[in-house]
Amino acid sequence: MKTILGILLCGIAGGGVAQNLPAPVTDDIYAPVDLAEAELGQLLFYDAILSGNRTVSCATCHHPDFATADGVSLSIGDGGIGLGPDRRVDPDNPPEERIPRNAPALFNLGAKEFTVMFHDGRLEADATHPSGLRTPMDADMANGFASVLSAQTMFPVLSRDEMAGSFRENDIALAVRQGRIGGAGGAWDLLSRRVAAVPDYAARFEAVYPHINEPDDIAFTDISNALAVFMAWEWRSDTSPFDGHLRGDLLTGDALAGLDLFYGDAGCSSCHSGPFQTDYQFYAMGAPQIGPGKSATFENHYRDEGRFRVTGDPADLYAFRTPSLRNVAKTGPWGHAGAHGNLTDFVRDHLDPVASLARYDRDQVVWPDFDAVDFAVMDDPDQVAAIAQAVTVPPVSLSDVEIAQIVAFLDSLTDPAAINGRLGIPQAVPSGLPLP
Repeated sequence: MKTILGILLCGIAGGGVAQNLPAPVTDDIYAPVDLAEAELGQLLFYDAILSGNRTVSCATCHHPDFATADGVSLSIGDGGIGLGPDRRVDPDNPPEERIPRNAPALFNLGAKEFTVMFHDGRLEADATHPSGLRTPMDADMANGFASVLSAQTMFPVLSRDEMAGSFRENDIALAVRQGRIGGAGGAWDLLSRRVAAVPDYAARFEAVYPHINEPDDIAFTDISNALAVFMAWEWRSDTSPFDGHLRGDLLTGDALAGLDLFYGDAGCSSCHSGPFQTDYQFYAMGAPQIGPGKSATFENHYRDEGRFRVTGDPADLYAFRTPSLRNVAKTGPWGHAGAHGNLTDFVRDHLDPVASLARYDRDQVVWPDFDAVDFAVMDDPDQVAAIAQAVTVPPVSLSDVEIAQIVAFLDSLTDPAAINGRLGIPQAVPSGLPLP
C-alpha cells in the first residue's frame, strides 16, 4: 500500500502530478505461482519441440538477451538461423515471409489485469464464452486454459511463419493446413504426444498436475498452463527506479522532469495509465506500416488494419492496443511493426503521427534482407494517407529537451532484475534439442 510519506514526497518532487501516478505494485495483483510448474514451463519455453520442424522455441523471438523480445523490427521464425539481430534466412529452408508484427515483450503478463493479448486484442477474457475466452477459434476453442496468458500460446505453434512451418515439411503444419486443430490427431494433440513421449517431461507433468496419471493424459492446455506460469514468474517487473519512486525513493534530474511531463502536460498517461502504463484500449496512432502486413490466405495486400480485423468496425481501422511500457527502453524496435529503431525518434514521431508519416526514416529498420515487399505500404501515398486519416489524437508539441526528459523517464522503467529473470536459461532441455 502506498504510504502517506510516499504520497507527500511524490506530490512535492513530482511537480504536483502525484494524483495521476499509480499506486506501487503489490503481490496481490498477481496470480499465485507454483514454482515446480514454473520450472516445467521454463524447459518448454526454451525447447524447440513445440515447433513443427523442431527448430524454433518460444525463446527464439522472446529471449532475455533482448528483454524478452528479439531486437528486430519483424522476426523470422521458422526458416531462420541465429538469434536476435544476427538472425538470418536459412538458404536451405527460407520462410515465406517475415512475421507480420513486432514481437511483444513479456513483462508482468501474470498480473490479473492483463486480460487482453496481442497487438489487436484478438484474445480476450470473456465470461460469456464456454471457455471463458474470446478468440478467433470460436467454437473450436478448447477448455482448460487456466488464463488468458496460457491461451495466447496456442497461436504461435499454429502459425506457419512463427513455429509451425510449411505443411509440406511436418505433421503439425499439415494438420493446421487441413483445419485439424483440436481433438485427437489435431495439431495441439500432435504436439502434446511429442512432449509426452519424452520421459523427463512425462514425469514432470505427472508430478505437477494431479489429473495427469500417465503420459497420454498430457494435453496441450497443460503445456500452455505451464508456459504461462513460467512467464508470469520469470518476468514480473516491479523493481525499477520508477517503482522505487512510487515507494518513496524519488527520481531526480531528467527522469523526474520526464515523469512530470508524462503524467502532466504531455498527456502520455491518458493512455499509458495504471501500474504498467497501459489502459489496454485501442488507438490509431499512425505508426508506419512495414513488412508483409496482416492478411488472410485469400487476400493479396500488405496492410495491417489492426483492431478492425477483429471487430469489423471502421472506427477500429489501424488501431492497436496501448502497449505496456515496462522496460520499454530495452524492447525496441518500437511500434506494432517495429518501424522505429530509435526510441527518441519514436517518441518524437508519436507526438505528431500524421506529420511524422511523411518524414519517416526507413533506415532505422532492424532486420536481415529478405524480400521486396517490406515498404509496399509506405511506398503507396494512398495507403499512407489512409493510415494518417485514421488518427484521431491531436498533436503534442514538445521541445527536444522535453523529449529527452521523457526518454529519461522511460529509461527509469527499466528493471534489470526482471530482464535477467528468476530461473534464467536452462543448461539443456529434455528433448535434447539445441537451445536458441
